[in-house]
Amino acid sequence: MTSCNPLNSQAQPVPKIPKYYGITPPISEDLPTETDTIQTKELIKCLRSYDIFEEDLEHQHREDVVKRLESLFTEWLKEMCLEMNVPENVMDNVGGKALPFGSFRLGAYAKGADIDVLCVGPGFIKRKDFFTSFYEKLKAQEVKNIRAVEEAFVPVIKFIYDGIEVDMVIAMVVRKSIPGSLNLLDDKILKDMDKYSVRSLNGYRVTEEILLLVPNIQNFQLALIAIKLWAKRRNIYSNMLGFLCGISLAILVARICQLYPNAAVSTVVIKFFKVYSMWDWSIPVCLRVVVDRYYSLPFWDPTLNPSDRCHMMPIITPAYPQQNTTFNVSSSTLAVITEEINLGHAITQEILQKKADWSKLFETPNFFEKYQQYVVLKVTSAEKLHHECVSLVESKIRHLVGLLERNRQISRAHLHTQSFPGPSQENNKEEVSTQWLIGLLISSDAEIDLSLTIPSFIDTIHSLAQNSKANVDGMSISGMFTNRDNLHWAMPGDMRTRVSCPDPKPAVSHLTAATVLPTHIDKPVKRMAASSSTSSYMSPCPTKRSCSPSAGSSSEGSKPVGGPAPSSVDESQAASGSPSTPPPSVRATSKKRPASTELDVPVKKFKFDQNHPTVELSDLQPSPSKPVTTVKRPIKLHLLSKRKGISYSLRWREQKLTCKNL
Repeated sequence: MTSCNPLNSQAQPVPKIPKYYGITPPISEDLPTETDTIQTKELIKCLRSYDIFEEDLEHQHREDVVKRLESLFTEWLKEMCLEMNVPENVMDNVGGKALPFGSFRLGAYAKGADIDVLCVGPGFIKRKDFFTSFYEKLKAQEVKNIRAVEEAFVPVIKFIYDGIEVDMVIAMVVRKSIPGSLNLLDDKILKDMDKYSVRSLNGYRVTEEILLLVPNIQNFQLALIAIKLWAKRRNIYSNMLGFLCGISLAILVARICQLYPNAAVSTVVIKFFKVYSMWDWSIPVCLRVVVDRYYSLPFWDPTLNPSDRCHMMPIITPAYPQQNTTFNVSSSTLAVITEEINLGHAITQEILQKKADWSKLFETPNFFEKYQQYVVLKVTSAEKLHHECVSLVESKIRHLVGLLERNRQISRAHLHTQSFPGPSQENNKEEVSTQWLIGLLISSDAEIDLSLTIPSFIDTIHSLAQNSKANVDGMSISGMFTNRDNLHWAMPGDMRTRVSCPDPKPAVSHLTAATVLPTHIDKPVKRMAASSSTSSYMSPCPTKRSCSPSAGSSSEGSKPVGGPAPSSVDESQAASGSPSTPPPSVRATSKKRPASTELDVPVKKFKFDQNHPTVELSDLQPSPSKPVTTVKRPIKLHLLSKRKGISYSLRWREQKLTCKNL
């Protein structure tokens, strides 16, 4: 199966619509008007201006790459059969598949995007062989940048093949052969399957279910392309950092297509913002009711799993076992997402009234003017190790946002989804640095102490690096609190680069500077003098926090479910069903959600995981203010540790920062 190009493929007739798609009847089955058609043409013209569509030849090249990869995989399966002395009749019928899934299969990918490929093999093949033997076979094909991420939540081989980035996963089915007619959507195929195969197969099954659950695939594809562009341009597209991802956006758009089955593309986009600006996020977004088969697989169900009640923006996959695609969303990222949806709704209403054009929807916000206060996190390392160091920090940076959210004086901690190159090191040209920016909303009349926040996060990174044996020798992490006036950033077009400028002076206070080494400090920290002060550092342990209020009430500017709707029908209620009675498999027992902090630390070779849950805490009403800072004298601690005959040093510089708002 391959994807279809939504712009250039032959438009298939709309299939005969059953009673209705989804868990509720449609809101409107009206056909497009002439105005809707004109607006759709204008929207497509606007999308073309961003150069996101591939030409037919490029699309065909992607399909050829998938076919060649399938040929390599089936050839490798037969080689493994010979090596394992499998009976000849089994080898002749072993089969095998390599199937695209994700954005390429959905037909909603941008130019230059990667391809997700699922390999399906028989149960007698060992996963280890895929990551060794097949890995070597791929290397022999002159692929570039190949690397195996075997310890990831979904084990994957990443590489570039004939100019196309590929993420390849494998699922082993409990069968002796994989015929072409094998139905991978049958839930029974998951029985007795290992958990890694289930996770790998899940992406394909979700993709196929989404395509089966929308009434008009071509309209769905174009609408999803528009919404993904909007999310990327508005900097709310990153599952790892707690925002939306491609599959969550696909489910959101598919639900709107179900509610307006005959709508034009422009109408689907406009209704997307209208419906979700009124959505009560204590109610999950579902495309269908998924029945639990009780195969001992993780199944999202807040009636049975208390942890599922903590999820702040549940968007549920339509395949068994159903999962929440937005488990990383926190109170701050939810507030940012809902704020952007509300703004998108206002802009699309202006477009309807011909007061604005579609380009306004895709304008990039000026993040550097949005907040009064910021935290700048910087990681510095040797150039050859920098990619691994950045990956390590970035995979866990959402935990820093969680720590900031726990401070009662911080209403919102907004992490920018893009990292920035740090200033060049004049004294050490072999070192490079990368920075992240977190905007803060601080409550009025508050004293805020951030002296332990950055050290706590650095301690987490330090422990992770040590336990995973990551090669991050010499990596240093520093945190800096500053106000907007001391951020010297240039924004030419869509690029955001730090302008070379002197270090900010009076209003900037370094909270922590640390060198992180892959070794724990075995001895307690000794008190040491610095200037006239003495202090000691202890890594604070994350503490559990009580239940947070409903996410729906915490987002700024969000509206109740009972908002305006056509023909006196509440659009968000019609979309989700009765607010008090979600589908049986997804009904939540309470709108209050207990939140807890779980920082996962792998114990094997470092392969960072982008998919683990993050801290989820309650949101406070934002109230921007301008702080006045008073800084205590710096205290430098020199910590020494010996392990396995090797000496390491860990240098901390800790300062206490107090902010009083005027």
